Amino acid sequence: MNSATEDPAWKQRAVERSIRTAKLRAEQRVQRFLDAAQAIILENGTMDFTVQEVVERSRQSLRSFYLQFDGKHELLVALFEEALINAADQIRTVAASRPDPLDRLAVAVQLLFDLSRPDPTAQRPLFTDFAPRLLVTHPAQVKVAHAPLLALFVDLVNDAAAAGELRPGLNPRRVAAMTMQTVMFTARSGGNLDDATARPITAEEVWKFCATGVVHQS
Repeated sequence: MNSATEDPAWKQRAVERSIRTAKLRAEQRVQRFLDAAQAIILENGTMDFTVQEVVERSRQSLRSFYLQFDGKHELLVALFEEALINAADQIRTVAASRPDPLDRLAVAVQLLFDLSRPDPTAQRPLFTDFAPRLLVTHPAQVKVAHAPLLALFVDLVNDAAAAGELRPGLNPRRVAAMTMQTVMFTARSGGNLDDATARPITAEEVWKFCATGVVHQS
């Protein structure tokens, strides 16, 4: 039986409805701030903007901003996390079109390489400026931000292992993490030339390097 002190069902439903409404409004306010900041970054090509500019662009209040974020750094972290979620979704969609699990992993490696590589024609300061600094100053936040990408690669590695494509005894999560880190670090260092061939390292070369270490050799 319900306790005598428990709120009646109608009141519980009213409270739950109120909470859902407040949550939805908060999510909408957050997204407007994120959209405003992203628009400013795309226009200026840098992260050199103020909180006040974001507030004005979003047509919301400064008080509302600080109810959602501690400051500009937390806003940038949120933008970085959202960008990585979108990247993971994009890679998953393209990889899913390949029937072979090893092909899916190869596609994912090459797409991640292309997305991570500095591009002078694409203004992506969140990846080229903010991410390297964040790795040094807030490594725990970087780990959280990369969780969707890691989950994707774990799934792809597990699929390849289940198909008998990988060497027995490998830990799929560790393989996924090492592969992802190798791809992203190599891509971000892409401005350097390969000494042996005097040409930039390509996505296909990175995949072949990763595959040599994990693919079962018959």
